[in-house]
Amino acid sequence: MPKFLLSLIFMCATTFLWAQDSQQEKLELRKAQIQQEIRDNEKMLQSVKKKEKSAVNVFLIQQNKIKLKEKLINTTAKQERLLSNDMYINQLKVNKLKRELAVLKEDYSKMILKSYKSRSEQSRAMFILSSESFLQAYKRAQYLKQYTNFRKNQGLEIQSKTAELVDYNAKLDGQRQVKKKIIAENQKEKQSLEIEKKEQQKLVNSIKKDKNKIIADTKAKQKESKAIDAKIKQLIRAAIAEANRKAEEERRKRIAEGKATESSEPAPAKSYSSDRIALTPEGKILAADFKANRGKLPWPVEKGFISLGYGDQPHPLYPSLTVHNSGIEITTEQGATARSVFEGVVSKVIALSPVNRAVFIQHGDYFTVYQNLSSVSVEQGDKVKVKQSIGKVRTSGDTGKTIIKFLILQNTSNNNPEGWLQNR
Repeated sequence: MPKFLLSLIFMCATTFLWAQDSQQEKLELRKAQIQQEIRDNEKMLQSVKKKEKSAVNVFLIQQNKIKLKEKLINTTAKQERLLSNDMYINQLKVNKLKRELAVLKEDYSKMILKSYKSRSEQSRAMFILSSESFLQAYKRAQYLKQYTNFRKNQGLEIQSKTAELVDYNAKLDGQRQVKKKIIAENQKEKQSLEIEKKEQQKLVNSIKKDKNKIIADTKAKQKESKAIDAKIKQLIRAAIAEANRKAEEERRKRIAEGKATESSEPAPAKSYSSDRIALTPEGKILAADFKANRGKLPWPVEKGFISLGYGDQPHPLYPSLTVHNSGIEITTEQGATARSVFEGVVSKVIALSPVNRAVFIQHGDYFTVYQNLSSVSVEQGDKVKVKQSIGKVRTSGDTGKTIIKFLILQNTSNNNPEGWLQNR
């Protein structure tokens, strides 16, 4: 029974071996990606520290750096667990090979001894000639031939399993070294994380004295953001009304040219309010494609992290203060290029404030909005492709931060962009 259970465990463990190898590769790639994000984050942090007048923005970037380090530690820990599982499977194989080799060698030695005792060609000939019939003689000759081949094959099997055992032992030695390295890396990252947390606590303590100013600045920015949100909704309603007007003109034109009738055409676009767009057949396809790519859209900038999420949330330093965001804010590097997350048509290019230019791109009845651009490289009516450059993200002269605000709306209803973008 124990041998049966051991064989069952071995078979089950081997089944997952390839999956574990694949997971190790994915984790290694993810670890490299996180390490690059940490380096990019550190670069942004140093840039902001040189120009920052308030410590709040430094705190936000440092907070993201801590989160990245925690992700790196968790990823390394997963690597260690998978490697330990892989080593356990390989050790089972080594143990099994040792047992099989022991049995093979014992059988082989007995066979050699027996063969040695009956090595005389005369005794073999007498074994055949002493047969009572021709059939029995033939069978004895075949037996001797099979016995010789079996002995030869057993020798080859011993050589093969010995070589396999050497390979597995070498693999285990290599895995032990890799595991040792991973454990050392994890320990180093944990120590680094503790240092980061202590630095952040010092920063928090220094910020406390500016509490009133920070709260006042936050409320002022929220007021400004609310005004911009209202302006964006107004602009989208205007874009919807214009699209519906054009759709109605096309409908009437098709009817006038005899290409369609009142009954075959959809309801007049003018019957819809400016809160809902009347989709053309092409618009329906584009909207369906956009919706099908939920969770797969590329980020509106190549590098960066979400420094302010979507919706109502507590202030990172003062939880009693609620911060509202109609989209997400992504902190990126200076000189970053804003890019379209999906194909569509530029419906608006506008200055929301003297320093805040925005691009609106329509994807059927969906709109993506890219705010806080210093320059724009597209015009209203342009068709854009996925990842096409649409402008440069503005870097604040006061804070040194480079932030793009990104919104997704279906008609005039805001969506959480985090749910639409690819995971990083």
